[in-house]
Amino acid sequence: MAHEIELKLQVPRDAISKAADLPGLRQLIQGPPRRQKLTSVYFDTPSLKLRDHGLALRVRRIGKKRVQTIKAISKGGRGALGRDEWEEEIASAIPDLSLAKGTALAPLVTRKLRHELHPTFETVVERTTLPIRAGGSAVELAVDRGYINAGRRRELISELELELKEGDPADLVEIAERLRHSLPVAYGAQPKQDRGYALVTGEADCAVRAAEIAIDTDFSAAEAFRVIALACLDHALANERAVRGGNPEGIHQMRVGLRRLRAALTLFKPLIDSPQTDAVKTELKWLTEQLGQARDFDVLLTEGIGPLRQDSPAAETDTLIQDLQTRRGEAVDRARAAVNSGRYQKLGLMTALWILDGQWRRSGDEAIAAARERPAVGFAVEILGRRLKKILKKANRIEDLDPSRRHKLRIGVKKLRYATQFFAGLFSDGKSEAARGRFAKPLKRLQTNLGRLNDIYVHKRVASGIAHGGGSPKKRADKSLAIGFVLGHEQTEMGRSVEAAAKSARQLARATPFWE
Repeated sequence: MAHEIELKLQVPRDAISKAADLPGLRQLIQGPPRRQKLTSVYFDTPSLKLRDHGLALRVRRIGKKRVQTIKAISKGGRGALGRDEWEEEIASAIPDLSLAKGTALAPLVTRKLRHELHPTFETVVERTTLPIRAGGSAVELAVDRGYINAGRRRELISELELELKEGDPADLVEIAERLRHSLPVAYGAQPKQDRGYALVTGEADCAVRAAEIAIDTDFSAAEAFRVIALACLDHALANERAVRGGNPEGIHQMRVGLRRLRAALTLFKPLIDSPQTDAVKTELKWLTEQLGQARDFDVLLTEGIGPLRQDSPAAETDTLIQDLQTRRGEAVDRARAAVNSGRYQKLGLMTALWILDGQWRRSGDEAIAAARERPAVGFAVEILGRRLKKILKKANRIEDLDPSRRHKLRIGVKKLRYATQFFAGLFSDGKSEAARGRFAKPLKRLQTNLGRLNDIYVHKRVASGIAHGGGSPKKRADKSLAIGFVLGHEQTEMGRSVEAAAKSARQLARATPFWE
């Protein structure tokens, strides 16, 4: 088993052939290029059991040789930092499951699995590999051109892969920076197998949810941050196609990924504080804001008006819905424009390279250096305990909080919930998992109730602009009546939501922290 450090870069088809001839790279190449045709067949069951357990099983043909690979994929959530991988040369094109012993696949190997396993999709790639020496490190640059084939569905592959064979990640990042300044490259958030599965299920343009994050108990705080931050970045950017397609859930999931990443930056602030970090935060905030309005209008339509549709004044509500749909469409166009912009493309790669080897990794400040090397377990226990204590202090008087302070409490609760998910792998024994489940329930309910209160406040804040903006006097009057009906209903709901939030806070206070 090996942990690889591999960075994928998407490149337009008409530009990828220039990569090997860039002056900044030619002087680093240490040998002749190696050209291969790689045909990789991925196997799974009809129900995609391996995919659902975070595994990939492929047989790759390289000339006359066949290599079987077992990978722990999305469940590991390690992005460019690699996935657990087991490789063996085999004699035929059919997987040899006897070699699964000692791998992550072993617990799933049964007679039924052997019977159901079949080819699910394939990748066909013309690969040119260049050995590079940068600094004191050995890096392999692979130029991949080809396609993914899943039945009648096909998707082109045009990407560069930088794999650190030995040495310092800083040297890999330096090569990526050279490529970034010479080619229109973008960070590749989705590996080929994830794209292949998306083709199989017809979900290539659908929303992508967050995967579990695998943190090892022997990690330092810095290692934990890199894994967590890359997983959050991959979650956000994996929704790029869904946002381009105007998918409301895709916009929401990209926003969730960005919020998770920004929460991680807050949680790990003691070890990543630097001017470069501030620049990354600025860009992440910009993209989050470009997505926000689309989500707000979607929530108002589906959760504010939707449940009241039958009881609301019909003609007036139809006018309001048409107006909101127009506004949502404009907001979706704004989100789409952001993702299609050069600023977005730069953001993804800049953030990935900063996570891998930003200024934060080299700060000479003794306190920051000590924080980086601190065991991740101890860091997690301190962060979780401190954030819980702060939340319980504020949540003890939810009824007395104004909307602004409730909003701040909601953000704090959300960050604690993200933190419990980030650090779950550090507390994965049976007893801790059961305690985590009991702790997670009231925490989730508290976040949900505070979120509903915030939605009501947001709707009230934007109501005036909706009611008085655009249209004839008759339409404005209709919208005023309909939005007033919605706000009146939500106002009566507010008391129940406050009471439910207070109850959830009391339950959270009684729950035993799973990290103690």
